[in-house]
This record gives sequence, structure tokens and C-alpha cells, in this order.
Amino acid sequence: MTPQPQPNILVVDDDHSMRTLLMEYLFQHGYKTDGAASAQEAIEGFAAKRYDLVLLDLGLPDGDGTDLARRWREEAQVPIMYITGRNDEADLVMGLELGADDYIVKPFSLREVLARMRAVLRRAGAPQKAPLTRGKLPNAYRFAGWTLNLNTRRLNSADQTTVTLTNSEFNLLVTFLSSPGRIITREKLLESTRAFDDIYDRAIDVQILRLRRKIEADPKRPTLLRTERGAGYIFDTDIEHLWT
Repeated sequence: MTPQPQPNILVVDDDHSMRTLLMEYLFQHGYKTDGAASAQEAIEGFAAKRYDLVLLDLGLPDGDGTDLARRWREEAQVPIMYITGRNDEADLVMGLELGADDYIVKPFSLREVLARMRAVLRRAGAPQKAPLTRGKLPNAYRFAGWTLNLNTRRLNSADQTTVTLTNSEFNLLVTFLSSPGRIITREKLLESTRAFDDIYDRAIDVQILRLRRKIEADPKRPTLLRTERGAGYIFDTDIEHLWT
């Protein structure tokens, strides 16, 4: 049996003790790790190597971690998990808006960090399951002029413009596309995306808003991804399954 490759993790934190503790703990659990103490070190490390996940502190001596997250989201689809001492709702919403895949507040247990990392890596490596048709899964979905390719994880418009999706947005959209015309509760959506566990129920609402901005002609008057008040959300359009 071919051994599974070790995921590469970049730990960005200016606190030397915290950074070293995380790197050593992750190394003991089978991960390859590099560290960065500043935004500049993180930029240089990210440019030189491919990483499977970034643990990113928001408060860095030469910049804000959110600026790095924004930059990396434009360059690659690497999963990003914030590690921070900020613990208010505004920061959570900001993290969601910038496409964070998870958010953990200091002080935290190392076991919790590891569990959350593993969940993020699973989501990044495999899309949510879709209904079985013709004996196998579709390779893509087409809806309202959009095409979502499950292999490349790319969302293309009718004119073939590619719209970038975060891992959470991708999983959220696949969940809707695999259950068209059905009301899906917030609890089910949180379970499907596993974005922020049980921190805030409204976290899913922020992700819905972000997804609407990308696929709706008028996000303020959505016609595809509609709210069913008191029940959840429903994806209301014809969906075509594609096989290649």
C-alpha cells in the first residue's frame, strides 16, 4: 500500500512559544510544518512552497493576518484557519467574509486545533456527496447558466468566467445542488460545511450572503437561493447533472 503523503502546514504566529508548540505537536501527529513569525516571512514561505493548510494568527508585528488571507485567496485555494485572541462577533463575521475555513480563539487546546485541522483538510480534499444517478456521481452540475465542476472545484458562468469559491462556499453550494427544491435547515448546513462548528448560528447566514453575491443576479432579491423564514434555505432552480 502506498503511504499517504504528509500534509504541509504553515504556522504563522509571532509568539515564538506558541508557534513552536504548535509545530512540534503537529509534527508528532504526522504533519510537516514550517513556521513564520511575521507577515513578510509568511509571504516568502508561501511563495517558495505549496501548503495544504495555513494556521494564521491575525495579529502580526508587520501587518494584519486578514491582509495575508485576502492575498492568498486571490493566489490559491489553500485552506486558512485563523488562530487569534480576538473573541467578538465582528471578528467572526470578518473572518467569514474573507473566506476563512475555520476560526479558533486563544487559549485553545492542541487537541481541538488538531481536530479542526483534520476536518478542514477533509473538506478541502473531497467534495460533499451528491445523489447517485446512473450508478455514479456526476462530474458537474449546471444551473441558471452556471456550471460547477466537482473535479476542479471551479464555478463558471455562462461566458466561461471563473468565480473563485472558498472551500466552505464550495461545500455549501454542493449541498444545495444535491438537494434541489428541498428546504435545508441551518443545522443541516452547518453540519455539511462544518465551518465554525457551534460557535454562532448566524455564521451560516453570512456564508449564504457571500454565496449569493457570487451567483445571484441581484443578491438583495435572490431567486436561486431563497430564505424560508423560520425553516432554513431552499435552492429553487432546475439543475442538470453532467457526466464526462
